[in-house]
Amino acid sequence: MTARAEVRETVLSLVAGEPYDSGDWLERENPVRPSEVVGRVSIVSSDGVDAAVVAADQAFVGWSALSVEDRIDQVLRACDAVAAEDEQLATLLTLEMGKVPAGTLGEIRFANTFARYCAGIVADLIKPRRTVDASGRLEVVHEPFGVVAAVTPWNAPVILSYLKVIPALLTGNTVVLKPSPLAPLAITRLLSTLGSNLPAGVLSVVNGDGPVGAALTGHPLVRKVAFTGGSTVARHIMRATAENLVPSVMELGGNDAAVFLADAELSEAQMELAILGSFLSSGQVCMAAKRLYVHSSRIEEFTDAYVRVAKDLLVTGDPLKPGVTIGPLINRAAVARVEELTAAAVARGATAHVLGTVQSESVVAEGYFALPTLLTGVRDDDRVVAEEQFGPVVPLLSFDDVDEVVERVNNDPLGLGSSVWSADVDRAFAIGRRLKTGYTFINSHNRYGMSMKAPFGGMKGSGFGREYGPDGVLEYVQAHSLFAPAATEDAQGYPGQSS
Repeated sequence: MTARAEVRETVLSLVAGEPYDSGDWLERENPVRPSEVVGRVSIVSSDGVDAAVVAADQAFVGWSALSVEDRIDQVLRACDAVAAEDEQLATLLTLEMGKVPAGTLGEIRFANTFARYCAGIVADLIKPRRTVDASGRLEVVHEPFGVVAAVTPWNAPVILSYLKVIPALLTGNTVVLKPSPLAPLAITRLLSTLGSNLPAGVLSVVNGDGPVGAALTGHPLVRKVAFTGGSTVARHIMRATAENLVPSVMELGGNDAAVFLADAELSEAQMELAILGSFLSSGQVCMAAKRLYVHSSRIEEFTDAYVRVAKDLLVTGDPLKPGVTIGPLINRAAVARVEELTAAAVARGATAHVLGTVQSESVVAEGYFALPTLLTGVRDDDRVVAEEQFGPVVPLLSFDDVDEVVERVNNDPLGLGSSVWSADVDRAFAIGRRLKTGYTFINSHNRYGMSMKAPFGGMKGSGFGREYGPDGVLEYVQAHSLFAPAATEDAQGYPGQSS
């Protein structure tokens, strides 16, 4: 994959099957060199949002009437068209949001694999269920909702869009998606390729800031909302959906804890998984390990091994340069937050261990970079422990007793992911079941511990609803029951009910 130092791209939103040129643009800079503009995307007006939703509502009639086999065929052909452009899309995504090319290309290819996984299970999941017994004849069919409004973030825009778009389309819904303005270019181009290979109106992509999202999620023709992002925006969306009594799927932030028991393996391979569990995409992952709890008998050994392995594993610099594994953060505000949390912890007595190496000091000085850092000597009430940092800094805490650490992990308003590390897998599962999170990794964390078959989503303040697995597909259908009760001689009971 090759790339120029500066790429100017003009990308058009897709409304009702047609490229949308409003003459109003949203620009995105390169976070490695903020003076460079990677490209611009056309902003959609409120009238354009309305046109996209109306077209989706009209297209729903024909799209939902197709057999599931026909929808599978059309969606997979559209995915093949995306796959033919994956390297160019990956380069563009790296330029606009700073993830290393192996990560952006891997994300696009994983999304395509996910689409094929869903295509392989959807027919069985939504096929009608029919039973006839003494109570009567029952049929349960699964109906799509209609127009799905999807709002996605910048940190993994391709897979987080596919988690919504693919199950929704395969089950017969139509979709209007709004990407984040912080990384709109590659995902708009990708979804425009997908949408233009489907009937007009089945998939639209609308770009813009908050007003565009509000016009979309509050539109009266939208029948379901799928959102990944922060709790502040989620509350605004839920107010709008409450007005129209529209259900939603909310995958929100996490403050994931990783618990290393006294018998945890601290080999180089395991330490690499632990380090990448926190620092993939420079820590800008909702399910990253953001709090490390290590048994007090192993704390010094763990710290030494973590710093040693990170020295060769984490290389900070321009993500397009060979060997770099840690790119920039998304913007200057993200850098300021990481620096603020780190400084506050150090001021209270923590020690900052800067991890890995820097490929180019001048590049790091110019861009939106924060060096990967392990903080030791922190306390549970330090902000870097109590808040989601969403950047390359992770606190290390010790514990003496399993009951104690379970209570400390659960004493958090968020509950997205967690992990337990132990040589005794059965024990790790038993402790993991006590953690109040939607997903618990065992001897891994972050994407290395994901399974397409496993439902993913949060508890508590981390949201509701599930993505991945059969549960993620079934989020986009609703059960419709048809029942004919059998005759009954019990006049006192309900029809079909025996006393």
